[in-house]
Amino acid sequence: MTDRIARAWDAAAQGYDAYYVPRFAPWVADAVGAVTGSALPDGPVLVPCCGTFPELPALVEHLPGREIVGIDLSAGMVRIARAAAARHPAVSVLEGDAATLDARWDGACAAVVSVFGLQQLPGPAHALRSWAAALRPGGRLSVVFWPGRPELDGPFALMSELLGRPPDRTWEDGLTSGLTGVERDEEVAHPITHPDAATCFDAHVRSGPLRPLLDEKGPAFVEGLRAEFLRRAPAGEWVHRPGARHIVAVRDSGSP
Repeated sequence: MTDRIARAWDAAAQGYDAYYVPRFAPWVADAVGAVTGSALPDGPVLVPCCGTFPELPALVEHLPGREIVGIDLSAGMVRIARAAAARHPAVSVLEGDAATLDARWDGACAAVVSVFGLQQLPGPAHALRSWAAALRPGGRLSVVFWPGRPELDGPFALMSELLGRPPDRTWEDGLTSGLTGVERDEEVAHPITHPDAATCFDAHVRSGPLRPLLDEKGPAFVEGLRAEFLRRAPAGEWVHRPGARHIVAVRDSGSP
């Protein structure tokens, strides 16, 4: 399954970078600001599930000279991220599974930042604990992810209703129970504007989280889904305000 998801994101990478990265920028700013707005200990900043690395510009601006390492499973995403990182000598991008970090990062990092990657992983709670374990004392964790129901109406809600198969999100309930130093756990909402419903649907399927659905079910299924989506969607420009969950934690000297 992991390989299938990685291949889907390989195909979606360029479209994701063009369509979603600008629209998700406010949440990226929230996540990065939670680590750059406070003093950090020495050590690198890790960005698991970095995708095309939209966090990079703000990180290098606010943390000049700091080692920054992005990690992503998708080779297509990594290619774009490495191109963005090429002019920054202290920045590198690794192709690999960010769900369990390599032991070399344990207790070594000044910060871990991740935006919209956690909910895609097979074991989100385990991944979050792994990321927190990478922090040095005083290190900061800032993770933004989509909850199971980010909005009551809007394109995300309509898509979920049409698919009619909500994923198991019970992992969200006790997500921070084993996490020490939780400073913030809140919903953060920002507006997203789509030119129209057709553009929104096509981006979601070709360049977004439903790309695996296209590969799995095939074009005939997707065309039927698209027709019903457009039938029920509003005409013209579509603005919605989904809410993401933002968790910020700080590792103190007594943290395990």
